[in-house]
Amino acid sequence: MAVLFVEISCEEIPARMQKNAIAALERNLTSLLTELGFSCTGCRSAISPRHMAVEIDGLEAQLADSHVEKRGPRTSAPEQAVAGFCQSAGLSRDALEVRATDKGEFFFAVSEVKGAVLEEVLPSLLQRLIAEFPWPKSQRWGHSSLSWVRPLHHIAASIDGRAIAGELAISETLSQPYATQTHAHPFHATQPVSLQQFDQYVSDMKDGFVLVSHTERRDVIAGQLEQAAAEKSLALVPDEGLLDEITGLVEWPQALCGQIDDEFMRLPSEVLITSMRVHQKFFATTTDNNRTAAPYFITVANRHTDERTAALIIKGNERVLRARLADAAFFWEQDKQTAFSDYLPKLEQVTFYENLGHMRSKADRISKLAGMLAPLCGGTPADAERAGLLAKADLVTGMVGEFPELQGIMGGYYAAHHGESEAVSAAIAEHYRPQGPEDDIPQTPEGCAVALADKIDTLVGFFGVGAKPTGSRDPFALRRAALGILRIMDEASVALQLEDCFEQAAALHGFDAADTDLAGFMADRLRVRLRVKNIPHDIVTASMADAEDGTEQAGLLWQMRLATALQQHLSSEQGKALLYGYRRFSSLLAAEQKKTSLPAGDVEPGLFEHQAEEQLFQAMMNLPVYEAGDLTQLETLIAALADLKMPIHTYFEEVVVNSDDENLRINRLKMLNRLHRQFAQIADFSAIENAS
Repeated sequence: MAVLFVEISCEEIPARMQKNAIAALERNLTSLLTELGFSCTGCRSAISPRHMAVEIDGLEAQLADSHVEKRGPRTSAPEQAVAGFCQSAGLSRDALEVRATDKGEFFFAVSEVKGAVLEEVLPSLLQRLIAEFPWPKSQRWGHSSLSWVRPLHHIAASIDGRAIAGELAISETLSQPYATQTHAHPFHATQPVSLQQFDQYVSDMKDGFVLVSHTERRDVIAGQLEQAAAEKSLALVPDEGLLDEITGLVEWPQALCGQIDDEFMRLPSEVLITSMRVHQKFFATTTDNNRTAAPYFITVANRHTDERTAALIIKGNERVLRARLADAAFFWEQDKQTAFSDYLPKLEQVTFYENLGHMRSKADRISKLAGMLAPLCGGTPADAERAGLLAKADLVTGMVGEFPELQGIMGGYYAAHHGESEAVSAAIAEHYRPQGPEDDIPQTPEGCAVALADKIDTLVGFFGVGAKPTGSRDPFALRRAALGILRIMDEASVALQLEDCFEQAAALHGFDAADTDLAGFMADRLRVRLRVKNIPHDIVTASMADAEDGTEQAGLLWQMRLATALQQHLSSEQGKALLYGYRRFSSLLAAEQKKTSLPAGDVEPGLFEHQAEEQLFQAMMNLPVYEAGDLTQLETLIAALADLKMPIHTYFEEVVVNSDDENLRINRLKMLNRLHRQFAQIADFSAIENAS
C-alpha cells in the first residue's frame, strides 16, 4: 500500500483559521481520493502559521482494472439515438454488442477500464484541492488567478518518499512546479528541508526552528510561560484564548519577561491586562493568587534568541507597551474628572439600534426593569435601579472608546470613584455577564437584576423591530443573550415569569405587546442549555412537554431543575422502578386511546372485584401532594410512584382490564388513566426512550 505526503507553504495563515484549515485539508484530500476509488486507512497532519502537511496511508498505488457494461437503445431505435449512445460510450458502432433480453434486443457497450494510477491522477487532484479549498476569505496576488488565504509559495507531493513531477496552474499562462524542498524558519539560515516523508519532515523542520505540530507548539508555549513567571516568583493570569492565538502566530516560540513602569501600576488591573492582551498579545502576571497585577508581562517571540537578542526584544516591547499604557493613564485621569452621572446626557448621541432609540433611553428602560427584578434576585430595588441607569454611561468615556473590551468594568471603577455604593458599582461592573459559556454570571443580586434587565430589553427590542436571528446568522448575539438569561436563572436560582418580564419590557419600548416568537425562542435556547449540561434529548423533551408550544415560559427555571432531577433519578434503581410502572399501563392506555377517548370521571371502588384493585387504588390515594417548583415534593412523589412497582405488577397479574363487563372495563380504564395523570404531573414519560 502507498503513502501519500502533501505539504503546502504560504504566507502566514491567520491564527483563527488554522484549526479549520488543517481539518479541511485532511477531509477534502481524503474525499477526493475516495471519489476516485482509492482507500484511506490512516491520516496524520501538522500545521504552523506558514505550513500545512498531511500524510495519508493505506492507498492503492493503482486501482484494479474493471469490466464496464452499459446498455444502450434497442436495435430498432433511430440511427440518431444509436449514434448518441456510441458517442457517450466512446465506441464505434462496430464495437457495440447486440444482446437479447426479455424486453427485446439492445445494443451494449462493453469496455475494459484500466485502473487509475495514483501518481497519474494526483496532479489534477491537487489542482482541484487548491482551487476548491474552503477558506472563509481568500485573495489573489500578482498575476495569479488562483485564490488562497495568503500568497501561496509552493505545494509538494510525494508517494512513498518519491517526489511527484508536475505543476500547479496558477493562471492561464503561469504554472508552478511541484516543490521538493521547503525552507524552515525565515529568521534562521538553515538547510532546505526535503519534502518526502511526514516523520522526517517534522523532525527536519524542528531542526530548522519550526514546530509544525500545533499541539507541541501550544504545550511548549504553556511550559515556557509558566517557567518565565516562576523565575520571577509570579503567577500567570490564565488566558486560554490568547494561548491559542499565540500558538497560531509563532513557529519557534521563545517566552520573554518584560517589566512595566511603576507609574502605570496605579491603573486598574483590567486596564493593564486588556492593554497587554488585545494590543500587544502579552500575557499578564500576578503577585499572588488574588489576581493582584504584577509589574511584569510575558511576550512570546517567534525566533530562537540568545541573551543579547532577547534583551533587545524585551526592550522594544517595553517601549511599545509604555506608549500604550501612557494613553490608558491619560484616559483614566481624564475620565475621572467628570462626575459619572454627568455622562448620561451624552448617551443620547449614541444610537442603540434603528427604531429602538438611543442608549440613554435604553438606560432608563434597564433601570425600571432592574428595579422590578431586584426582589426576585434577592437585591435592593433602589440599588438595582441606580446601577441600571448608570450601566451604559462608560460607553462615552475616553477609556472605553480606546478599549471597548472594558465597557461595564470601567463603569464600575468610575462609579465607585464618584461615591456610588458598593452594590451599585459592582452591579455596573458585572452587568454584561455572562458573555460566553466560560464567563461567570454576576456575583451580586443587583448585578443579576441589571444583567437580566439588559438582556431582556435587548431581546424584546430586536424581536419587536423584526431583527431576529435567522439560521446561522445572529449579528446581535441574541442567542447568547437568551442563554445568559437562562444561566442566571439557573445558577442564581432566579424564578422569573419570563412572559411577564417580556410584556413589561415591551411596554417600556412602547410596543403593544412582546413578539410572540420570543416564547418559542427561549424554549429552543433552554433545550440548548440542557444539552450543554449533558442531559439526554429524551429527558429534555419529557421535562419540557409543557413548553413545546411556548405557553409555559414561567416554568423555565423549574424545567431546568426537573430535567436535572430526572436525569439523576432515572439512572438509579428507583428510576428503573418508576419507568417499569409507567410501561405497564401506558401502552395499554395508548392502544385504547387509538380506538376511542379514555373515560373520564371518578373511580368507583364499589366495582372492584380483586384485592389488587383495592391495593393499587389506596396506594394512588396516598400519593403525596405535589406542586411544580418544589424539589422536595418532587423527590417525595418520585419515590412514592416508584414504590407502586409491586402494586402495579400485582394488578396486571390478577386483573383483566378489558373485561367483557363494560362497567368494569370503564372503571379499570378510569383508574389507570388517573394513575397516568399522577405520572404526568412530573413529566411526559412517553418521550423517554424505552419508557413505553
